[in-house]
Amino acid sequence: QVQLAESGGGLVQAGGSLRLSCAASGLTFSNYAMGWFRQAPGKEREFVAAISRSGDKIYYADSAKGRFTISRDNAKNTVTLQMNSLKPEDTAVYYCNAWRVGVDYWGKGTLVTVSS
Repeated sequence: QVQLAESGGGLVQAGGSLRLSCAASGLTFSNYAMGWFRQAPGKEREFVAAISRSGDKIYYADSAKGRFTISRDNAKNTVTLQMNSLKPEDTAVYYCNAWRVGVDYWGKGTLVTVSS
């Protein structure tokens, strides 16, 4: 059974930082590209960042560039999203995603609230 467990969310003031982690189990982690998505209240889920299986390719949404950093540790089956210079508009539930062709897994999400 595949599980993706996000952690690290919470309440932070604007300008602050949070570090989200996603622990994966039940899958061969290095076979999956990993990503972070978010869903703000009343909005659709949107892409934040992604990292390739080996970590050599990284992609960010424009809103995340220069502020967020995605990384992975294939030995520990974890993917991390370091978020700096947080803004109130970053408030959302953040979801971890594992993807390969034909297969897509999601975590249950962790709430990030940024106060102004």
